Parts: sequence; structure tokens; C-alpha cells
Amino acid sequence: MRSTILDNINNVSAAEWDHLVADDNPFIKHQFLATLEDYDCVGQRYGWIPQHIAIYDANNVLVGAAPMYLKDNSYGELVFDWNWADAYHRSGLNYYPKLVTAIPYTPATGPRLLVAKGADQPGIRQLLIEMAVSIAEKNRLSSIHWLFTNKTDTRVLRESGLALRLGCQFHWQNHGYNDFADFLQTLSAHKRKMIKRERRRTQEQAIELEVLHGDEMSEQQWHVFHRFYVSTFERKSGMPTLSLPFFMALAERMPRNMVIVLARHQHEYVAGAFNMRSNDTLYGRHWGCNAEFHSLHFEACYYQGLDYCINHRLQFFEPGAQGEHKISRGFLPTRTWSAHWIAHPEFKKIIDDFCAHEQEGMEQYIAELNQHSPYKTI
Repeated sequence: MRSTILDNINNVSAAEWDHLVADDNPFIKHQFLATLEDYDCVGQRYGWIPQHIAIYDANNVLVGAAPMYLKDNSYGELVFDWNWADAYHRSGLNYYPKLVTAIPYTPATGPRLLVAKGADQPGIRQLLIEMAVSIAEKNRLSSIHWLFTNKTDTRVLRESGLALRLGCQFHWQNHGYNDFADFLQTLSAHKRKMIKRERRRTQEQAIELEVLHGDEMSEQQWHVFHRFYVSTFERKSGMPTLSLPFFMALAERMPRNMVIVLARHQHEYVAGAFNMRSNDTLYGRHWGCNAEFHSLHFEACYYQGLDYCINHRLQFFEPGAQGEHKISRGFLPTRTWSAHWIAHPEFKKIIDDFCAHEQEGMEQYIAELNQHSPYKTI
């Protein structure tokens, strides 16, 4: 085996990288990660420096990889470790830089330790972890963080002795619904009426909705959507790291993986929601608007997505991070995981204990949320 670090994902071909992707998760695909790099959505400016791990066999065939970044901040990770960084600072230690194995700005669960089919799956996954640790130790980095790991990677990372951190999102599952009305029938009468009322209010405001794939968007529509995207950050703080050229290039490279909802009022666009999709899952990512309309956020970000999943036979809808209000609309609490390697022995023990106590509290939180399920009880 030969291992190397890629400071640009284009140092491997899309065919080589995607051969390692066992599922159809769009965010781990070469096209998505390369578009982020090609259009400067990651890099020195935002503190996401590509350091992807690549492992080759004796025949120089890529058999393992991990999307990894050197970080000098915690922005865009969506697993919050600001308190850890502050504790290091108060102790006179440097928390940054650190290593992160994740998809930038994307809180979607997926594979992080990529291994070719037919290769030594356990062995190569362990090599990827060991190489990341070797890089961190060689460069005296504080820590490594694997974020939003799938079940297999979470298990492997736990067995490697890493601290696991439990989070919670709200996801929807398609139980073979024929249409939106069929889905509504599974909800309690109160929740069913609430959703019908919210959808009716959108109609009563004379709002028209369009659902488009990436190759169905015009250049003008991309300009409009990007203004909505930027406006959200202007109102709520943060940086709009995804540029207009990024979205337009992604529409050329991954057109059918993009699902955009545009809302029009009196012949003018007033809001938009951006989603990505795989063969079985819709991922809600970004929303923005230039005017406030009652219930439009719910319609554009949730109900149009649910309609899309039902009509296209997608099994899951992950509408993004946070949001207990999603429960009333059919999205149930779902566990998410991250794994953490800490170099400093004393801080490792402190953070291990923190993650264990936090997990207990999170399990109680999830159990309490499940008591508020909107679905009918048998």
C-alpha cells in the first residue's frame, strides 16, 4: 500500500474517486468536492485547506480515500466545538489548526472512510484512520474530527477508541405513500389540519411554486436564487461561502442531483429553496427570501420536498440541521454522529467525559421528542 495527501481533489480522476463511493450520496462525489475547490468555496480564504487522504495498492489503483481538510476555525462544520477551542485558549494551548474529515458546510450523514469494493474493507478503513492520526501527530495538531459519519464508519471509529458525539436531526421516511394526501392520513387530526391550513395559506396569497432540476434553471433564475441564498446570511450572520459560479457549475456537473424550489408572487420571484438528491434521499440545504409570506417557508422547504419524494419514490428526506418545529410536519428525531481524536492526554479525558455525559442528555432529549410524534398511534 502507498498513501499520499492530495491538496487538490483533481489530482485524482472522478472515476477513480467515485469508484470508492458505495452509495449515491451526492456530497461525497468527486464532482461536488471538486466544484467547491474549483470555485474557491474552500481553501485559504475560508480556512478549509484540502488535505485528502488517498491510498493506492501495489498496482497503483486507488483503493481508499477520505475527504479531509486542515482547519484554522470551526465555521461550516455544524458540530459545534467552540467551547473546546475556548478551553484550549484559556489553558494557553492552540486548538487550531486541526483536521476535519467532513463535507464543507454540509450537515448530511454519509461515508467518510471510502474503500473500493473487493478491497480489504476493515484494513483500509483502519489505515485511513491511522494516516490521519500520523498527519496530526507529525504536524502537532490538536485534534481530528470525523463529522456526520454513517453507521459503518461510526462503528469503526468507536472501535478505534475515538470519542463519539451524538447529535439530533429531524428526518422523514417514505412508507410507500401514493400522494401527499395519503401521507396526511397517517398524521393525527390536529397535525393534518395544521398542514392543510399552512398549504392553503400559501395558495390564498397567490404564490406559485416551481420545482426545477439543475439543468432546468436559467441563468437568470440562478442569479435570483443566489441573491436569496446570500440574503439569509445577511439577516442571520455568517458567510455566504457558496458563490454563484459554484451553483452554476454544479448545475452543469450534477444537474439531476439538484432540486430547486422557486416561489413567485405577482410575476416576481420572492423565495427559493435548494436541495440535493441521491437515488433514495432528498437533502434540504439552503433557503432564502426577499419578502415575508405566511407559511411560505414550510411550503418551499418541507411540503414541496415531501411532494417531490413521494412523486419520485425517494425513501428519505433530510431537511437540514436543527428545528424541533419539523416534528409537527412529519419529521422525526434521528441520531447523527461524529468522532473525535484529541492529542492532549488531559484534554482527551475531559472531552471523552464530556461526550459521554452529552450523549446521555441527548438520548433523553430524543426520547422526550419522540413522545410528540405527529403520527397516529395504534
